[in-house]
Amino acid sequence: DFDNEKMGALGEAGWATFFVAVATILTAVVVLWIYPETGYGDDFVHFLETDVAHGNSHIVTLAFGIIFPLMHSGLASLRPWGEKIVGARTWRVIFAFPSLCLSYSWIVYFISHAHDGIQFYDISQIGWVHALAWITNFASFLFLYPSVYNLKEVAAVEKPTIHLWETGIIRITRHPQYIGQVMWSAAHLAMVGTSFTAFTMVLLIAHHAFSCWNGDRRMEAEHGENFLKVKETTSVLPFQAIWEGRQQLPEDYWKELVRAPLILIAVGSIGAYFAHPYMQAGAALARSSGLSPGGILDPIFLEFN
Repeated sequence: DFDNEKMGALGEAGWATFFVAVATILTAVVVLWIYPETGYGDDFVHFLETDVAHGNSHIVTLAFGIIFPLMHSGLASLRPWGEKIVGARTWRVIFAFPSLCLSYSWIVYFISHAHDGIQFYDISQIGWVHALAWITNFASFLFLYPSVYNLKEVAAVEKPTIHLWETGIIRITRHPQYIGQVMWSAAHLAMVGTSFTAFTMVLLIAHHAFSCWNGDRRMEAEHGENFLKVKETTSVLPFQAIWEGRQQLPEDYWKELVRAPLILIAVGSIGAYFAHPYMQAGAALARSSGLSPGGILDPIFLEFN
């Protein structure tokens, strides 16, 4: 609720802990996965490229499209059992680390190979197409599940909770990130009309479509009848519940929709657009760096062997 928006002072202990927690997990991702000399991300991609796909980039992205959903949705589904064993905060770290690693590798691989395969069309130089794709891409980042705004829970500073939301963006669509992914994929496919990009977009949308079903299943298991009541007044397809008369937007609906973190998301989205050349350069550098076998944990593995 906009009237109850509370960010807290940056000097508060909770926010200091938040920044430390985020810095720690990102450092772990860099050291254990991204940096070739110490991490294992290059070994993983090399394995997919040589041993699994034999140089076929479409098969590599298919492998990512299978492994990432299994890991991401699988660990999300195991959350009720995992939290009982290690606690909610530790499980959040267990869930986040492989998701961040695989996301990074898939994104870098996509940037490096987006133009692979058959070129169906090239309309990227048409002004209005580029403008429409940019607007669609920007808007896609505004379709976020409300729990994303609970930054301290995301970083496990506060105990992560499976919230039941029924206001804000949920009034428009019960699965905003699925809709956002469809928009993002459509915008990128408009810009890069290759078979590799089309296949990757299908894989991403398929995963998020599955997440709609899996998310509803998990919410019903957690909240039971209360979720079923929310489900009756909401829809996956944007505005469907509204035009069917099952949902009514209040007069001050904008107060539910506008959240302070949206400013950061908007700035980040614009920044990401202008950072595209640097992303492409970084992906090219990662590709040209080649394989640096093994990583920082090799002595431990060798000791066990």
